[in-house]
Amino acid sequence: MIIVKDLEELKTVYNENKVHVTIGNFDGVHVGHREFLHQIKKDCIQDHAKFVIVTFVPHPLKILKAHSGFLINTYAERRELLASCGADYLLEIDFTRDFSTLTPEEFLTKHIFSFDGISKIYLGHDFAFGANKSGDFHVAKTFCEHKKTALMLQQEYKIKSSSVSSTEVRNAILAGDIPKANELLGRNYFLSGRVIKGEGRGKKIGYPTANLGYDKELIIPAKGVYITQVKIKDMIYNSVTNIGVNPTFNTGYEVHVESHLLDFTQDIYGEEIRVSFIKKLRDEKKFPSVNDLVEQITADAELAREYFKHE
Repeated sequence: MIIVKDLEELKTVYNENKVHVTIGNFDGVHVGHREFLHQIKKDCIQDHAKFVIVTFVPHPLKILKAHSGFLINTYAERRELLASCGADYLLEIDFTRDFSTLTPEEFLTKHIFSFDGISKIYLGHDFAFGANKSGDFHVAKTFCEHKKTALMLQQEYKIKSSSVSSTEVRNAILAGDIPKANELLGRNYFLSGRVIKGEGRGKKIGYPTANLGYDKELIIPAKGVYITQVKIKDMIYNSVTNIGVNPTFNTGYEVHVESHLLDFTQDIYGEEIRVSFIKKLRDEKKFPSVNDLVEQITADAELAREYFKHE
């Protein structure tokens, strides 16, 4: 997948003649997104067209609502996930206050139809664009008819009669309902980052942990202990992960993501890792003593081992 700065590049740099385009935020690239994108890819193959995804950086909610700590994936992870759906090109539009004031027609003229080889445009069932979200399928349809471009509308994707959306994924993550989040994502929810220096308490009590330096723009699951798997380079290790503020030690309010890799003794300080979440074991708890904490961690690790034995 090639990242472009403007769709004009498709003609001037890459010599493309025919493309199919979709537009959206695609945060999390959940199972509904993936079904939609895979269908577009099939159409592209059938129509001998290239597949272009148009999206935004940062996410509009950050600019329009001043939201933070809500993204399911980093923008780099989103690129990776979109590439896996078969996109040939990705245009990441810089979303600013000025950009948000464009009318739907201005947006389509300046940022989409700057390339004249667009054969089809695909819109999600709930996608709105332009100032105050005034642009919808009907506005786009009128515009596309003038351009003699086909416009396709995605039907709402559901699982067991329930809607699938990035908002529903976020709600499940915040509630610690990892199985639901994973079902909506069609994959295991994960957090990535570099192993950073922590307090070293885990090592002192016999349970060393990898302290994850995660992007603070990301949403974090409810505080508690989770069965997880940690990917280091191309290797995957079973683990238990604690998310919380270490209340037994009264360390403050910063939320830490710390993974104990089962039966693992290597030093991975400074390594890039990916922590994939499977299910929650329990809520975070303040223990009366360090010995009580160690006893509980031992029990958590044993539950995780038992889980992986039956997988």
